[in-house]
Amino acid sequence: MKEEEAINKYLEYLNNVLNYSNNTILAYRNDIEEFSSFVKEEKFAKDILTIRNDRVCKAFISSLNNKGESVNTVNRKMASLRGFYDYLVSEEIVRINFFINISSLKKPKRLPQIIREKEILLMLNSCNKENTLGFRDYILIELLYSTGLRVSELCALKTSDIDLINLEIKVLGKGNKERIVLIFEELAKDLRHYINYERVSLLAKSDDETNRSLFINNKGTTLTPRGVRVILNKVIKNCEETFHISPHMLRHSFATSLLNNGADLRSVQELLGHINLSTTQIYTHVTYENLRKEYVLAHPRANKNDKKE
Repeated sequence: MKEEEAINKYLEYLNNVLNYSNNTILAYRNDIEEFSSFVKEEKFAKDILTIRNDRVCKAFISSLNNKGESVNTVNRKMASLRGFYDYLVSEEIVRINFFINISSLKKPKRLPQIIREKEILLMLNSCNKENTLGFRDYILIELLYSTGLRVSELCALKTSDIDLINLEIKVLGKGNKERIVLIFEELAKDLRHYINYERVSLLAKSDDETNRSLFINNKGTTLTPRGVRVILNKVIKNCEETFHISPHMLRHSFATSLLNNGADLRSVQELLGHINLSTTQIYTHVTYENLRKEYVLAHPRANKNDKKE
């Protein structure tokens, strides 16, 4: 079988059997054809059906790295080729899938971006609590920072999830796993006012009186994650500041603040709704980085800018 015939047969399989989208199939074709060009240009084999060892696969990956391709891009191309050769083996077009034992590249671990407390206070203070939308925005930011909720969890909250007596909120997290997050008394007081007055005013703009969503937009319907991002951008603009913020940065800042102030890792794990402790442990690296910065700034022998007497 010729190379082009094998490729077309595989792409037909993706379309007719796996029902992949046209864009996905095109991406697979591009990845396979890129590998084919590499094999022929570097003279590893006459085509991709006749390669004899995994050396050519490793060389291709090295060439992608040398081009500056991202880890995600390289891993995607490897997955495309691994799937292609799996199909060729199953159809007995080739004997061995040389990509099968080549591990995907590890993604570099990036520390979570956080926003400093003084910037959060600046945002909170910029919200005009004298009007309905300003009060709603204030509550929204305060809840994200004070509870560590994901933006999807925030938008899914119902008024019935709020327990103002016990200072608790019931949250439905990933995998439909329920957890309880805590709030403080001042926030509970503000939430009570929002639910009884400001939310009612917003809900009146819609004909749907059965809507029990905690956060309502200016049209009287449920606030969406995109709407939350629009609100945060508007608040930043009102602050006349240029720093970037996302809902997840407030979640990161919540976790970092707790650990910086003595909370234990297991408690933070529960509050964030992480299944694995290893997911929460990345915040210990953030607090360590903060500790190092404070050390360098504060210790006279560590501070290189310290003037000699």
